[in-house]
Amino acid sequence: MILMDGYLYYPGCTLKTKASDYEQSAIAVMEALGKPLVEMDDWYCCGAVQSLTTDDLIHQIAPIRTMCCAQEQGENTLVTLCDMCYNVLKQANQRVKDQPENLDTINDFLDEDPDYLGEVEVYHLFEILRDMKKEISKKVVKPLSDLKIAPYYGCMLLRPTGIAIDDTEDPKIMEELLELIGVDVIDNPKRTECCGSYHSVNRSDIVEKRVEDLVARAVEDGAEAIALSCPLCQFNLDYYQRTTDYDIPIFYLTELIALAFGLEVGMKKHWVDPKKMLKDKKILE
Repeated sequence: MILMDGYLYYPGCTLKTKASDYEQSAIAVMEALGKPLVEMDDWYCCGAVQSLTTDDLIHQIAPIRTMCCAQEQGENTLVTLCDMCYNVLKQANQRVKDQPENLDTINDFLDEDPDYLGEVEVYHLFEILRDMKKEISKKVVKPLSDLKIAPYYGCMLLRPTGIAIDDTEDPKIMEELLELIGVDVIDNPKRTECCGSYHSVNRSDIVEKRVEDLVARAVEDGAEAIALSCPLCQFNLDYYQRTTDYDIPIFYLTELIALAFGLEVGMKKHWVDPKKMLKDKKILE
């Protein structure tokens, strides 16, 4: 299967469950732009976290097997939405391209799969959208000029430097996309700080402190909501506000783009209901 007008899409696990708002809105946006996301015929969990041990090849098996699946479908471009999935797939892919001996070992291990040739490229959806600025501008029917939004990148899109989708210290890709849809973008000096990540599992106190710090600064600077793309960041910033004095919506950026396109997609699994604010501002009926 060779896609002539769309992109092969790797969903990962969370997009099918807790982050389905993100998947639905991203699919709707890309459909509206005429470049649909087409889910892979077969895929595996990416492993969720990139191994930090340089000689640990076993943790590269799952992401490289996904590369094999993309290759089997005749594609050399693979698009991800989840920041964690992007980070893991991109790093594993880059590793075997830089270290052919690692690729040989993995191919020997995956003896029932065709050899991966190392020719697939992994992209985050934001990189695709960045190259479609003109198309996005043309699709905007409801500019979100009444919304003051602070962008938030977190860790996985910008670290390590070799796989970052933008400048690691001063990224602009989210700001530019938000401006395209008319948002009043609030400068967020904490936009690349960690939300606490998986500490939500066993050290929720750490996450609570991080969330309060991040949300408090955004609100102090005038933000009414935060936009992001990482499902784990969205959960932490959204859910753990219950332990703070704050109560602002945490949007997936694609939900906002969909709104600007005149589409109401997603926004069903948020802890802080974004629809209330949108109705108060007459953006939703």
